[in-house]
Amino acid sequence: MTNGTTVLREFKMPDVGEGLTEAEILTWYVKPGDTVTDGQVVCEVETAKAAVELPIPFTGVVEALHFPAGATVDVGTAIIAVAVAGAAPAEAAPAAAAPAAEAEAEPEPERREVLVGYGPRTGSVQRRARRTNGTAATAPEAPAAPAAPAAPAAPVAPAAPVVPVAVVAEGERPLAKPPVRKLAKDLGIDLRTVRPTGPNGVVTREDVHAAAATAAETVVEPAAAPVAEPVAEQPVLPVPTAAGDVRVPVKGVRKATAQAMVASAFTAPHVTEFVQVDVTRTMKLVRKLKESGELGAGVRVSPLLLVAKALLTAIKRHPEINASWDEAAQEIVIRGAVNLGIAAATPRGLIVPNIKDAGAKTLSQLAVSLGELVETARQGKTSPADMSGGSVTITNVGVFGVDTGTPILNPGEAAILAFGAVRELPWVHKGKVVPRQVTTLALSFDHRMVDGELGSKVLADVAAILEYPKRLITWG
Repeated sequence: MTNGTTVLREFKMPDVGEGLTEAEILTWYVKPGDTVTDGQVVCEVETAKAAVELPIPFTGVVEALHFPAGATVDVGTAIIAVAVAGAAPAEAAPAAAAPAAEAEAEPEPERREVLVGYGPRTGSVQRRARRTNGTAATAPEAPAAPAAPAAPAAPVAPAAPVVPVAVVAEGERPLAKPPVRKLAKDLGIDLRTVRPTGPNGVVTREDVHAAAATAAETVVEPAAAPVAEPVAEQPVLPVPTAAGDVRVPVKGVRKATAQAMVASAFTAPHVTEFVQVDVTRTMKLVRKLKESGELGAGVRVSPLLLVAKALLTAIKRHPEINASWDEAAQEIVIRGAVNLGIAAATPRGLIVPNIKDAGAKTLSQLAVSLGELVETARQGKTSPADMSGGSVTITNVGVFGVDTGTPILNPGEAAILAFGAVRELPWVHKGKVVPRQVTTLALSFDHRMVDGELGSKVLADVAAILEYPKRLITWG
């Protein structure tokens, strides 16, 4: 392990998003022989939530890259080896984390936020590593494990090697992908009580359905059953394929989006309402704000900005639509802050980052946040934190020349607004048919939380504000 005054340190794939079990290496920024410093970005990885750059947590010379670009790696598996100068052998033990130490590590009662690329200092990344073999640790480092002070034995952990996480210890988070966690929540199943059959102790959809079938409370099982069928059929492609066909692997963001949309469509009862709006005055206001620059130098002003402000004003008047469904407690949770999601099409697929507490922002602040959100999404640098916790979403289908559609709810949210293309159409205005700027709005909502009256009031308010934007002042 040691060579003179150098120690070989292994950097493991961290959990860059809550509950994720794997990530794909998109690009390596270093190669063997390169010198790296603490905090330097060494690679970019893609999870089911976003593309994330990983910084290395120590300084040294790159000895080896364990996986090529394009490889999918389990969380907790070593991906790069670095020769660190002047380190004592004992210091390598926490990073080495021999298999025995991983199996016996006491789970943290409360999971801390992970600094991307570093992982928790006390070894929660190792806790998520594979428990049935030693692939997540380097064999030569095993002798150093007994000297590691960060791996005290726990009385409940030894059961893990016998049956991989059959019943997870209290405080430890079971391994499962986000769609599986959503399914378990919808069925009212505690993942800690589910016996996993997936690789490395990962809980699968089939495991959750099996647990639901044997549970005493099976009321929600018939509603959840259709979820599994479309997801299972998705990867199936026609065989044989004709010449010229291209197969596109469904993974990362695209895979997560597909699974989330199927789960949403079959879990939440969608209702969609439509309205056509004369937005001539709103379009004039957009032009005036652009020309005056009163929102600030360099601030981008677009019709989407005023649609977002109109929706936030409508939510302020009808806060019940800013809600989520708690299946376990059978309660509607009315959210205190409006985290406004904006659907963004990227080369890696559709993502929905959100502006935190958007309802508390001024028009100028909202414009800045919206511009930053869009630019970050275009660059593929949106973080998992920016895509979590959304409460209501806007999808701007008008940029593609589309008039309207029936948007599918972002999982966990009660409503989504589609903003269609703005077109010059003949319109009755002050008793005469004249050309006016017209758009179509579509509001989809979860009928468990939002009834027709509430949904109609919110949509009508958004339309009224866009027709007469001065209402942003009187209603805001």
